Amino acid sequence: MMIPFSVLDLSPVVTGGTVAQSLANTLNLAQHAERLGYRRYWLAEHHGIPGIASAATAVVIGHVAAGTQCIRVGAGGIMLPNHAPLVIAEQFGTLEALFPGRIDLGLGRAPGSDQATARALRRNLAADENQFPRDVVELMAYFSGTPATQAGQAVHAIPGEGANVPIWILGSSLFGASLAAALGLPFSFASHFAPAQMQEAIHIYRTQFRPSAQLDTPYVMLGFSVFAAETDDQGHFLASSMQQMILNLRRGRPTTLQPPVDDFLGRLAPHERSMLEEALSCSAIGSPASVRAAMTEFIERTGADELIITCQIFDHAARLRSYEIAAEVRGG
Repeated sequence: MMIPFSVLDLSPVVTGGTVAQSLANTLNLAQHAERLGYRRYWLAEHHGIPGIASAATAVVIGHVAAGTQCIRVGAGGIMLPNHAPLVIAEQFGTLEALFPGRIDLGLGRAPGSDQATARALRRNLAADENQFPRDVVELMAYFSGTPATQAGQAVHAIPGEGANVPIWILGSSLFGASLAAALGLPFSFASHFAPAQMQEAIHIYRTQFRPSAQLDTPYVMLGFSVFAAETDDQGHFLASSMQQMILNLRRGRPTTLQPPVDDFLGRLAPHERSMLEEALSCSAIGSPASVRAAMTEFIERTGADELIITCQIFDHAARLRSYEIAAEVRGG
């Protein structure tokens, strides 16, 4: 199981907690992950969700990078339609100047919010399936030092021009797989919450991949949820907080991260239970032995080059322990 493990963090805001506390926990977890040998620590851009504190993603990345020494820190991801490519080039060019050789930039095309919030962020929700690929190419050009031309004038990203910031394409469908393959970029699939098209997306990416200046061969990182504890019962108990969060989102009532409850799935209607089991089908829940078995099977089935692990657990100490068990399983 000796592939790299990384961390995906949403800076969870727990019921009764504060954003300040969540961001302090994020830094503490990043330092913990660095000691445990995780390769990278990514923050996700979401907006208008009470239980997520990482909306200003570039700012939180700076906070984490400043408090760690060597772990790569990045965005998993920046939702590029919410931003002008020039702004992202400047932000991540600045981060790379401050923390050279440690910054990653994962790009997604989802809003990371509801439609009203997306409208407030973007002002214009006009659909154009080609805009995201064009924006990615424009952003890559800023980093490479090829100026964009607007109204007949060259536009440079300062900072940003010449910055060594690896770009990743994120996806939860086949679109991202095709784009990552066409551009020769590494691909990260959101199998931790949207696993339905994972295998097909991996196949498309690997078979259609074209080498690029950044990457010679395909590289797939897959999202995976881990809720690890000393026993299976404890693991399932901890996982109920994430199950509640997903269910509340699907019901259109997002909340802070709720305390765990016993037998949460047993309290649900069959269709809700089925939805949660499908959404979290790419997960390892339970004791170290159960987690090892689930992770080994998943890696063998998918051929993943790297796993990025998310762990939405209410109690911070239990969350630290879950990542510790995952690292022990990898090493064992």
